[in-house]
Amino acid sequence: MQLWTMAGASAALAAFSSFADWKRQRRSDPDRVGFMPWTSLSLIGIVATMIFIALALKMPG
Repeated sequence: MQLWTMAGASAALAAFSSFADWKRQRRSDPDRVGFMPWTSLSLIGIVATMIFIALALKMPG
């Protein structure tokens, strides 16, 4: 059950960081750059989600 919770949390991280990256790419002032690596966080969230789902499916009962 904890692996499914972690999969959900990492999926939420991936969704939020993808949205934040989308907003950053469409900002009105190109000189106001941020400091968060949203693309990297999205990738980390997606990979973590896939790993947690694979582990949750592999765990017995």
